[in-house]
Amino acid sequence: MSLAPSGWRSVRLQHGPVTLRPLARSDRRAWREVRERNAAWLTRWEATRPPGDAQPPVTYREMVRDLHRLASDGRGLPLALLVDGALAGQVTVNNVVGGSARFASIGYWIDRRHAGQGHMPVAVALATDHCWFGLGLHRVEIAIRPENTASLRVVEKLGFEEYGYAPRYLHIDGEWRDHRLFALTNEDVPQGLLRRYLRGQD
Repeated sequence: MSLAPSGWRSVRLQHGPVTLRPLARSDRRAWREVRERNAAWLTRWEATRPPGDAQPPVTYREMVRDLHRLASDGRGLPLALLVDGALAGQVTVNNVVGGSARFASIGYWIDRRHAGQGHMPVAVALATDHCWFGLGLHRVEIAIRPENTASLRVVEKLGFEEYGYAPRYLHIDGEWRDHRLFALTNEDVPQGLLRRYLRGQD
C-alpha cells in the first residue's frame, strides 16, 4: 500500500475554518513568518540533529523538496494547516508503512495565536480520517514529550489511547527526549475521528 504518486498533490481536507492541503514551495514566506514569530514557542519541541550529524541546516526549499519526495514515494504527506485561509501551522503524516502493518505517525505544530481554539484537534482528526479512509491505513500513532501539555490535550480530546513510553525516543531541542506514545485504529472509531470529536463537543 502506498500513496498514489499523482494523487497526494490534490488532497484538500476541510472543516469550518480549518483546511489542510499539501505544503507548497509558494508557502515559503508565510511559513517563515509564522515560524520566526513563534520561535520561542516552538523551539522546545523542535527536532534537532544528534551529535555527530555534521550536515548543514536545510533551507525551506530543501525541506519541501524532501517532503514532496517522501509524498511521491508514498511514505508521507506534508500538510499546511490554514485557519480562515491563512497559514497557521503544519500537520505531517510520517513513516507510512504498508503491507501487513498499514500504519503511520502524525506530527503537528500551530501558531501560538491559534492555540487553544480547537483548531488542532480538528486538523489532526481530519488527517487521521484521511489516513484511514483515504489511504487505507489501519493504525495512526502520535508520540509526544511528557512536558508538552498542549499537544497532550490534543490527543486527550481526540481519544487517542496511550500504549507505551519510549525513553530517549527522539532528538528534540538538543537532547534525546522521552516520549509518551498514543495510537488509534480504524476499528476504534469506525464512524471517523472527526465525527466522534464533533459529537463530543455538542
